[in-house]
Amino acid sequence: MTQRTMEVIVGVFMVAGLAALLFLALQVSGLTPKSAEGTYTVYANFNDTGGLAPRGRVSMAGVTVGTIESISLNKETFQAKVAMAISTDIDNIPSDSSAVIRTSGLLGEQYIDISVGGEMESLADGDTFYSTQSAMNLERLISNFASGR
Repeated sequence: MTQRTMEVIVGVFMVAGLAALLFLALQVSGLTPKSAEGTYTVYANFNDTGGLAPRGRVSMAGVTVGTIESISLNKETFQAKVAMAISTDIDNIPSDSSAVIRTSGLLGEQYIDISVGGEMESLADGDTFYSTQSAMNLERLISNFASGR
């Protein structure tokens, strides 16, 4: 009888461990279901997106305000066009704000940080950030430093 009880306890423990592992894998991959909150889309053009990826975060003052929907190449300007879904709760981003690609930590994920401007007019659905700052390319920076440029 004790053998059977031990097998049941080990089985329950294994199922709970696998469920926790599945939950953590979904959290890390960003494949969790999206909430039903409303969003609007704004765009930014960058010369270099670095390791930026769809479903990445968009933040203001360290607070996540949206996600990256897509990254495509503008065939006219040969720049990367990034579409961002911003929460409708944040409906007053000044139109002269800038979008900057930043890295969390030394080798962490890249995200878009919105540096707030001072205009009274706000960005609306479909608007594009006028001012952007591309990702810092660490290899290019090191090679420029090594070559003395």
